Amino acid sequence: MSKQEHKPAAGNPWLAGLALLCSQLSLNLGAAIAKHLFPAIGVEGVTAYRVGISALVMLLIFRPWRTPLTWQQARNVAVYGCVIGLMNLLIYRAFDHIPMGIAVAIEVAGPLTVAVWSSHRPRDFIAVCLAVAGLYYLLPIHGHVDQLDPVGIAYAAGAAVCWALYIVFGKRVSSMSGGQSVAWGMLAASLFIVPIGVVHSGAALLTPSFLLIGLAIAVMSSALPYTLEMLSMRTLSSRTFSMFSSAAPALSALAGMVVLGEMLTVTQWLAIAAIVAASALTSLR
Repeated sequence: MSKQEHKPAAGNPWLAGLALLCSQLSLNLGAAIAKHLFPAIGVEGVTAYRVGISALVMLLIFRPWRTPLTWQQARNVAVYGCVIGLMNLLIYRAFDHIPMGIAVAIEVAGPLTVAVWSSHRPRDFIAVCLAVAGLYYLLPIHGHVDQLDPVGIAYAAGAAVCWALYIVFGKRVSSMSGGQSVAWGMLAASLFIVPIGVVHSGAALLTPSFLLIGLAIAVMSSALPYTLEMLSMRTLSSRTFSMFSSAAPALSALAGMVVLGEMLTVTQWLAIAAIVAASALTSLR
């Protein structure tokens, strides 16, 4: 990626930061609601709701076909959309096996890696140490914390890779109109994810009550936050975007505790705090 592609557009950084914070709050509340629906239609079905309905909403609002894509834009949007779809599926699978806060604490290693990769200051070494310490006390590799499902940990790690790619390719398409780029991306994601959901959940996806919940999940977890994130990406650098994203594990843990009753130990909260601090430290100026 060229230096020109990394250069943020002019804008108010405080408004961009507020938009990103609202995005995270909406995203985590939507995820907590989504977890309630897993037993009814499965993780794949809920992911299909989130991605498919979001794509429809975004297409109706922004009508992106009015601005045709160049070949390079289409390629970046396709990768961006597939990354969104896979990231959603993997993190929902992780939620199905381990608490939300722990899953997102592992997932945030993705944006943390992006931030460290784009900066080589001495404080980055401290950030890496904090992140490693936090992950050590979250993962079931010692006898001082409750055992976590290794399958859920693997899914969260896969989502971390997708989150890093999401930032990279999201930055590439953010030069387009924010709503249009997200609409194209969600369309690409739906073409990838919705067929998987249909195969796994079948006619249950057409249940009216489930569809209403799916609409709420789609708006709160994808349509609104991705639009806000895309708008913030136009002003914030990838590194600063990653710093704001560092609050995600704490917000997810709070959402899991309030909505789902997922209580964490003191050690797990301290580990999450270490990862949040590591991610923020890499981007402080």
